[in-house]
Amino acid sequence: MPDFLHKPVLLAEVLEALQPCPGGRYADGTLGGAGHAAAILAGSSPTGWVSGCDRDGAAVTAAQARLAQFAGRFEIRRGNFAELAEWLPPGSCDGVLLDLGVSSPQLDEAGRGFSFMQDGPLDMRMDDRQGLTAADLVNGASADELAKIFWELADERDSRRFARAMVHDRVQTPFRTTRQLAELIARISPRRGSKTHPATKVFQALRLAVNDELGSLKVGLAGALKILRPGGRLAVITFHSIEDRVVKEFGRAQARDYTFPGEQDIPELRVPRTPHVRIVTRKAIQPGAVEVAENPRSRSAQLRVLEKC
Repeated sequence: MPDFLHKPVLLAEVLEALQPCPGGRYADGTLGGAGHAAAILAGSSPTGWVSGCDRDGAAVTAAQARLAQFAGRFEIRRGNFAELAEWLPPGSCDGVLLDLGVSSPQLDEAGRGFSFMQDGPLDMRMDDRQGLTAADLVNGASADELAKIFWELADERDSRRFARAMVHDRVQTPFRTTRQLAELIARISPRRGSKTHPATKVFQALRLAVNDELGSLKVGLAGALKILRPGGRLAVITFHSIEDRVVKEFGRAQARDYTFPGEQDIPELRVPRTPHVRIVTRKAIQPGAVEVAENPRSRSAQLRVLEKC
C-alpha cells in the first residue's frame, strides 16, 4: 500500500466555513489523509478537539500518523460517518465536515479497483471488511438491477445497453478486473474524441452502490445535524451532481419554516415551525483556478454549508 497522501480540496473555504477556534469541538466524518483535520486542529490551537473517522483502514492509519503532532487533542475511529450520532453526544460539536467520494490514494492503487486507468480487481470497497464487491454486483445482479444502478446513481443514458451486454458476456467469462469491464463499455460506446471515458459513469455508479454511499449520506446528514450545537456549522464537499442534489435538498428541507404531513407538500396542510438550519451558501462554493491547476481532481468539487439554528 503506497503512502496515503491526500491533498485536501477547498481547504481555505472549509476553514472559513467552520471557523475553528480554541476550545472548539469538531467532527471529521471522512478523515482520508487528515489534511482537513490537521488544519482544523491547527486553527483551533491550543485546546480545540477533533473526533474523526473513516471507513478505510489505510486512511485511519495515515490519519493517526498525520495528527500525531496534535496528540491529546483528537480521537479516531474506523467506521462510517453515518454512525457519528451513535458515537458523539447530541449538541456536542461546533463544526462537522463531510468530504465525500473517493480519495486520490484509493484511485491510484490498482488493487482497490476504483479506477479503470490501471488494471486491478473489480473491488471498489471503501471498507475491505465488508463482503459485497463490484464484481459481485456485475456478475450477480440482473440486467434490470444493473440498469437501475447505472441510471439512478450516475444518470447513464446507455444504462440498459451496458447492463444487457454485461449479463450476456458474464455467462462465458465472469467479470474480474477493471480493464475487462472498461473494455466492454468502450467497445459498445466508443469514445470518439470525448474527453470523458465512456466507463466513467458506470464505475461511479458501481462504487456508490457497493458502498451504499447515498444511504450513508442521508443518514449522515441527519446525524451531523443532531450532534451540532446551535450555531454550529456543517460543511459538505461533493464531487458529482447526485451527491450535491441530496445535500441541497436536505438543506432546503431543514431550512423551511414549516412542516407538512406525508410526502407531498400541500400548502393548505402546512404547519409552522422554527427552521432547523440556516443555509450559509446559497450557491455551492467551487475551487478557484489556482487550486484546479495544482490539483486537477478538485475541479468537480462543490462545498455547501449549513448552520444549525
